[in-house]
Amino acid sequence: MDRRKFLTASAASAGVAMFGGPFAGVAAAGERGTLTHGADYGPLGPVPDLRDGVVRLQLPAGFTYRSFNPVGEAFTEGGLTPGRHDGMAAFRGPKGSTILVRNHEVNGPVGAFGDVSDAYDTAAGGGTATLRVTRYGELIKSAASLNGTQMNCSGGPMPWGAWVTCEETVNGPDVGNDFTGADNTLLKQKHGYIFEVPLDRAASRRPIRSAGRFAHESAAFDPRTGAIYLTEDNFGFASGFYRYLPPKNPLKAGRILDGGKLQMLAVKNAPGKDLSVGLPAGASFQATWVTIDDPDPTFTTKPTNDEAIQYVGKQGRAKGAALFSRLEGAVYDSGTIYFVSTQGGATAAGDTPPSGFGKGRGQIFAYDTWSDRLRLVYESPGSLVLDLPDNVTTSKRGTLVLCEDGGGDNYLRGLTRRGEIFDFSRLMPVSGDSGAEFAGSTFGPDGHTLFVNVQSSQGVSFAIWGPWHRGGF
Repeated sequence: MDRRKFLTASAASAGVAMFGGPFAGVAAAGERGTLTHGADYGPLGPVPDLRDGVVRLQLPAGFTYRSFNPVGEAFTEGGLTPGRHDGMAAFRGPKGSTILVRNHEVNGPVGAFGDVSDAYDTAAGGGTATLRVTRYGELIKSAASLNGTQMNCSGGPMPWGAWVTCEETVNGPDVGNDFTGADNTLLKQKHGYIFEVPLDRAASRRPIRSAGRFAHESAAFDPRTGAIYLTEDNFGFASGFYRYLPPKNPLKAGRILDGGKLQMLAVKNAPGKDLSVGLPAGASFQATWVTIDDPDPTFTTKPTNDEAIQYVGKQGRAKGAALFSRLEGAVYDSGTIYFVSTQGGATAAGDTPPSGFGKGRGQIFAYDTWSDRLRLVYESPGSLVLDLPDNVTTSKRGTLVLCEDGGGDNYLRGLTRRGEIFDFSRLMPVSGDSGAEFAGSTFGPDGHTLFVNVQSSQGVSFAIWGPWHRGGF
């Protein structure tokens, strides 16, 4: 049985819960999110990169791509492109162009890229780049837009014209060294924050401290309430789902103000509910929220990194907050926050449990901001179907685009509102970097182009286009 037939045959037992809007169920014929044909675009085959003819991706027939802005390339505005391309968002640019803001998940006290005099921390090598490109991936302009941060993993687009970037660490001179063993005493600032990166001016390089100091991953904004929903990827320990309530709705303030309240999701009448384990298809929970009393710790006793990275989450769990496994990508769509638990779920027969907290191959949750209901919309039945999903975005049809972070072949996969899962692209192995993975998927403003990154020491960005109407996106 080939892999695609396996996916189809396993759908009935895959733990799929159909979803749409704020849990509308299966959409009626002709409504947004339905398909008049199968979601699958067909078999994948090698496609040469328009930039240089090298085959870097497998895609369905009819799709084309161009890579751009690889690591080490000079920015048009000065400086060199760092590696570890990660989370990204697309915004409408002038004359039909697209503005991309992209994270660089660089760890360690390796020194800031770009203009060091502007850096938040001159010793830290992460941050963001802002690019202007055509819908065919032709680079027009590129520049460093935030530097001196660390482990910038994912984030989220803000409708007033900004990107929120998230540090997936709590490193700093007040904390013991992390898993790499790099010397934290070389750092000049505390890390573990979110930062706002505007499109029309330089980033302030001021962290939003009230939004917490923890292993931030993604951010998703609810325009109705002004809340910013935040995921936590605490690899070795339980993670939480948070929201930051600024003192003023950012749509009115024009930016995210510090000084607000950080809260953590709990399940009503079930304190400490463990949602990292295998759950029934369509499992649904009434959510409530607990407040974090000390969201921005400064440690005077220099705890171990493991102790420090759990400090904020333990406050929430002491008040009954729910436990998740490695919360990564998050995206807002029509009143719903979809977010990914990379290692959530049960261990499938034939699979080996991954290392770290959580023993499954991935869960997708949806939180309805109107009703405070949390629902499981998909749980991977095994690594052959979905293997450790990470970043996520939505298409115009409402199909989720999932970037895999597995240990073998990594795919871009689609998950439709009807629970259909399909392959869209396979990343060809990157020489010398077996851990290379897809990251930062985002559709351009007109839907013509899917932009996505390869997170790698040899990182690069892609623009992909083709007959989207033929399948689930």
